[in-house]
Amino acid sequence: QVQLVESGGGLVQAGGSLRLSCAASGSILSINNMGWYRQAPGKQRELVATITRGGSTNYGDSVKGRFTISRDNAKNTVYLQMNSLKPEDTAVYYCNANRVVLAVKYDYWGQGTQVTVSS
Repeated sequence: QVQLVESGGGLVQAGGSLRLSCAASGSILSINNMGWYRQAPGKQRELVATITRGGSTNYGDSVKGRFTISRDNAKNTVYLQMNSLKPEDTAVYYCNANRVVLAVKYDYWGQGTQVTVSS
């Protein structure tokens, strides 16, 4: 099992910045990819960014050039630096981690942290 605890959400004005953190605990040695997803009211959960254990990254189109994902494997923590925030970035942000055990993929989710961007 893997437990994920997010922090860093809050209220910010448009154009501002926030940094989210997600600390993993439990069976952390087998974690492969980590990432962030978000869900706005009335919308489906969407990809924000993912990062592999080796540091390769992938971003959703709407955040490219504004958000940066990073990972500290020693601290078992993934970060999301969000700059130039827009009102449409308002959502609950969820941390995700996955691992493969005996060819079976397991996904884990944090409880979510609210990000609100005012115009």
